[in-house]
Amino acid sequence: MNVRSGFLESIGNTPLIRLRAASEITGCEIYGKAEFLNPGGSIKDRAALAIINDAEQRGQLEPGGVIVEGTAGNVGIGIALVANVRGYRSVIVMPDTQSQEKKDMLRLCGADLRLIPAVPYSNPGHYARYSGRLAEELGAFWANQFDNVANRDGHYRTTGPEIWAQTDGKVDGFTCAVGSGGTLGGVARALKERNPGVKIALSDPMGAALYNWFTRGELTAVGNSITEGIGQVRVTKNLEGTPIDMAYRITDEEALPVLFDLIEHEGLVLGGSSAINIVGAMRLARDLGPGKTIVTILADGGQRYQSKLFNPDFLRKKSLPLPPWMK
Repeated sequence: MNVRSGFLESIGNTPLIRLRAASEITGCEIYGKAEFLNPGGSIKDRAALAIINDAEQRGQLEPGGVIVEGTAGNVGIGIALVANVRGYRSVIVMPDTQSQEKKDMLRLCGADLRLIPAVPYSNPGHYARYSGRLAEELGAFWANQFDNVANRDGHYRTTGPEIWAQTDGKVDGFTCAVGSGGTLGGVARALKERNPGVKIALSDPMGAALYNWFTRGELTAVGNSITEGIGQVRVTKNLEGTPIDMAYRITDEEALPVLFDLIEHEGLVLGGSSAINIVGAMRLARDLGPGKTIVTILADGGQRYQSKLFNPDFLRKKSLPLPPWMK
């Protein structure tokens, strides 16, 4: 029988979905890796499993132990669910600005959710930095998704090789946004190892610093974005040394209509980071020219952002585009 045994074996081996409009507009084949189909609902299931597996192998987690992590939401959900399967408790630190849907999901998963004010990374109260101190206080394992390279290694061993196999080795370019840097860092290494000619692009939302870091060598940010879980202001350990060929800066005003069009015409309900990724893939396709194969990441579903991305009042207050059916 073709079955998977439980939650953990259901993580990964997600399909590639041809994005019809993006492909037709650019003259390329643009595919999205459907990471929203992971059992926990996002690509972060991969990071959670890789980090916990690595911690077990290193003897950093004892039976019945506690895992602490700072997260915008999705990696916390993944960690909570993997922890449940493995018999650990999870303590999740999250900025109180994140969507209500993710807060509700973390509580549903049984995580001990600690909400704290959203502050810049330079502030010791930043959720990632605070979670490290909390883990030390509790004598718990700190997952540290941003600087624990087990995250990147998980994508190097799974996501990248899956993309290579699914495209029969014919992938010409890959792009995604950066949160922890694990996906871009791992996939880029895996694809470049198989074909150094594969072009790797960083897709950066407004409010992030990595576009300026790549193009000008400066970690400076401009503007802001309503996207969650992406938009980094520093070079994480997972991102260090990643072979990036080009970078794009993408606005919410450009990304949201793509997101809404996917729902209306292709039946795909996705989160904001996926919209940034798809716009980045379209730019990469235009730069490489017609006939190329481009892959990006469909990181999670739109259900986790209904109170923001698909809330007309919220969008109007931000002077952002609305879904046509909600005007």
